[in-house]
Amino acid sequence: MSRAKNYIFNEQTESYEIDRRSARSTLYRAGAILLSGLALFVLYYIVFTGKLGVETPKALLLERRNRNLADQVSLMDARLGEQEEELRDLTLRDNLVYRPVFGMEELGADVRDAALGGEERYASFLGLDHQQLMTATARRLDLMTRRAYAQSLSFDEVKVFSGRAGDMASCIPSIYPVNPRTVQLTSPFGARFHPIRGAVVFHEGVDLAGPAGQNVYATGDGVVESAEVNFHGYGNVIVIDHGFGYKTRYAHLRDMRVTAGQVVIRGDKIGTLGSSGLSTGPHLHYEVIYRGQQINPWNYLNPDVSPEEYSKMVRNG
Repeated sequence: MSRAKNYIFNEQTESYEIDRRSARSTLYRAGAILLSGLALFVLYYIVFTGKLGVETPKALLLERRNRNLADQVSLMDARLGEQEEELRDLTLRDNLVYRPVFGMEELGADVRDAALGGEERYASFLGLDHQQLMTATARRLDLMTRRAYAQSLSFDEVKVFSGRAGDMASCIPSIYPVNPRTVQLTSPFGARFHPIRGAVVFHEGVDLAGPAGQNVYATGDGVVESAEVNFHGYGNVIVIDHGFGYKTRYAHLRDMRVTAGQVVIRGDKIGTLGSSGLSTGPHLHYEVIYRGQQINPWNYLNPDVSPEEYSKMVRNG
């Protein structure tokens, strides 16, 4: 079916002719309407979103999702606080109970709180909504992860030491370093007037005086850390590392029968009583050191042991 045509009267020719301007006019009118509609849409968007603060459905959806994510981050931050508290309790028990039981040094904050690096780790949060919350939560998570890893390593160490708990009884110094029937205590642990220096100093061990040349024994299983000569101090002196945080020192010996690195068993002969170094007469200066601190050796000596019992605990070879 052919499309209807429009005609106009031409006064010059006094006849009707086809109106060829109608198609062009229609096209112009359609374009004008389209442009007007687009302009009205832009005006509507500017007025309602910019001036009146009315948001588009897509913007509302994105804002809702953003709020949900922020709520989830806040909830995660709160749960991290609970986990941090539990990890803090584990750290306290580890430093105050588990490690000291086996003579292990406390694991310091410098190990547990290893450096996290600079702020560039969280550069991806710059410019985002809730930037501070997300950065703070990420930092807390990183720090707790490092602390948990350090705590895991500490528990691994404790596990190794606990496996050696059966050896602990034989390693802790617990017998007289010399026969208690042949010596006497001449200087206890603590402050005293030094007989040579002429001043009050802290005595870090006990002095057991007796006949020179009698045997001196290792008071627990261990490894000889050093056996050396100090002419102006301890003289011939031996230090034994017993593990589990314990060491013992035997000073002013006449001679030494062990060398550094040698394994010794409780009751092994390690030297003889003498008066070497800064000394006024034959005696043994004996120290017990726990975790780097001298403690009173008298707490580890049993003066009531019989000669027969003592003879069974030592080897005179």
